[in-house]
Amino acid sequence: MSNLFSTARTYALRATPPFHLQQRVGLAVLSLLLLLACVPSAIAHEFKAGDLEIEHPWSRATPPGAKVAGGYFTVVNKGSAPDRLLSISSDISDKAELHEMGVKDGVMTMRPVEGGLEIPAGGKVALKPGAYHLMFTGLKRQPKQGEKFPATLTFEKAGSVKVEFAVEGMGETGSGDMDHAE
Repeated sequence: MSNLFSTARTYALRATPPFHLQQRVGLAVLSLLLLLACVPSAIAHEFKAGDLEIEHPWSRATPPGAKVAGGYFTVVNKGSAPDRLLSISSDISDKAELHEMGVKDGVMTMRPVEGGLEIPAGGKVALKPGAYHLMFTGLKRQPKQGEKFPATLTFEKAGSVKVEFAVEGMGETGSGDMDHAE
């Protein structure tokens, strides 16, 4: 009988790895899951000002000697009243302006937006390539892929909010943002 227990014990020990190995594998799997859960928040970044959420401000890297760079993000107004983006400032450039691109009579046009940009109550506005966007003019340094640079957005009701623009590659389209659509 004791020989039977000895044989059963031997098979049982061979069938299951030692507890400390199971614990290590479990911790490794848990760590991997936590890391993967953090990836979207590492790519997309958000800022708040009152009822407004500024989603994933980004820019593109610029070639040496470039004097301008674009800035893009989405503003979501979770409030019951409209607000207005009035101005932008950043240490990366001498000047920052809100611009609008469009096609008129088959010709692409770009012009500054006068009087700010309305963010409707309960709505959102996307600043993206080929539409509303920021222009950082008179660059003091070139934005480089992988870095971030600060800027301040000033809204009529929500006030000023400091944000960071993530710099993507020269040909990127804002892949870190899950939704550039309006």
